Amino acid sequence: MDLFEKIQEATKQLKEVVPVTPLSHNLNLSEEFQATILLKREDLQIVRSYKIRGAYNKMSSLPKEDTPKEIVCASAGNHAQGVAYSCHLLQIKGTIYMPTTTPKQKIKQVELFGKSFVEIVLIGDTFDDAFAAAMKDTVKNNKIFVHPFDDIDVIAGQGTVGLEILDAHKKPIDYLFIPIGGGGLASGLTTVFKQLSPQTKLIGVEPLGAPSMKNSIDNGKNIPLETIDKFVDGAAVKQVGDLTFEICKKNLDDIILIPEGKVCTTILRLYNEEAMVVEPAGALTISALDFYKDQIKGKTVVCIVSGSNNDIERTAEIKERSLLYEGLMHYFLIQFPQRPGALKEFVNDILGPNDDITYFQYNKKNNREVGTVVVGLELKNRNDIQAIKNNMTSKGFEYKYLNEMPDLFTQLIG
Repeated sequence: MDLFEKIQEATKQLKEVVPVTPLSHNLNLSEEFQATILLKREDLQIVRSYKIRGAYNKMSSLPKEDTPKEIVCASAGNHAQGVAYSCHLLQIKGTIYMPTTTPKQKIKQVELFGKSFVEIVLIGDTFDDAFAAAMKDTVKNNKIFVHPFDDIDVIAGQGTVGLEILDAHKKPIDYLFIPIGGGGLASGLTTVFKQLSPQTKLIGVEPLGAPSMKNSIDNGKNIPLETIDKFVDGAAVKQVGDLTFEICKKNLDDIILIPEGKVCTTILRLYNEEAMVVEPAGALTISALDFYKDQIKGKTVVCIVSGSNNDIERTAEIKERSLLYEGLMHYFLIQFPQRPGALKEFVNDILGPNDDITYFQYNKKNNREVGTVVVGLELKNRNDIQAIKNNMTSKGFEYKYLNEMPDLFTQLIG
């Protein structure tokens, strides 16, 4: 049985467990990009991501002699929830390894869905650390490993998203934007579209800080990244799967990389304009539209909204990253004169009427003419920053622009 046939079989397997999610026409995005923008709302699944499809299909397909065995998985959050829910439904015991950096909200959801059938082990800083620990447990204790992406039955489960899209929209689809982490969803979806809608352009979307699939395809072999930005946690892996690499290399027409700050802007926009709560990985494909705006004009476009497991405690970080990306937040290391009135002069003569000081850290030093101050400014207009720099220079305020000094920025701002 080939992969496409497995995907068709998976639809039957999932019928009573996984509801068909809406394919919604988004009016705001359609008007902005002068295209028909359709959102596949996998964020509305019971576990709030598409991951339930692959996890349940894999676990319900286990040979009968294996079903009493305990399963193991590794996940940054969404796969864990899918596995936990499947454990509960199928009455199978499971151990779930998650990075210690996993948002608390996702950990609580895993506990909620798995109930007494799952044990959570937090280990390491990345998915890859959790994966290594899970594999060690699997081998040592003869358990069954449920891979988050590099497994034919998991890929087949994820591929059912594609069948639903084509069933819901009978007219031609010009572009399909697919988020890529390990590549399971992209492998399943592209297999369906190559078979049933070969004219559709298949565009993979990865976070700029974790371009594992693009890097591997560009190099012609599946190679790990040395470091990644873990912010888009549902799509940040150091290495994609061997199976998924081969499928995506053959099927994808393009892969584009989206800055994490742009993802944050999209998250805030969707919340404010659409009342949609999406996680960073769930915002990837919508963020990609800006980078394809010329190609998609007048076309029919589908974006996969992959998940909504966002932690409200990350809101401040999301806003900060968005403002930095949009050019509205700026940080400086300034040599302030240690004399009365210096701060008043800075506010009155350097800043404009709409500029706001949001961060100010200053330690007064005795017997010195100047003191070092870290200042954060939030602007209403990104073009105002040049006037602020010019004003500081003309008034004799020596400064370093921290936005362009990432190492120093990280040390001073965090």
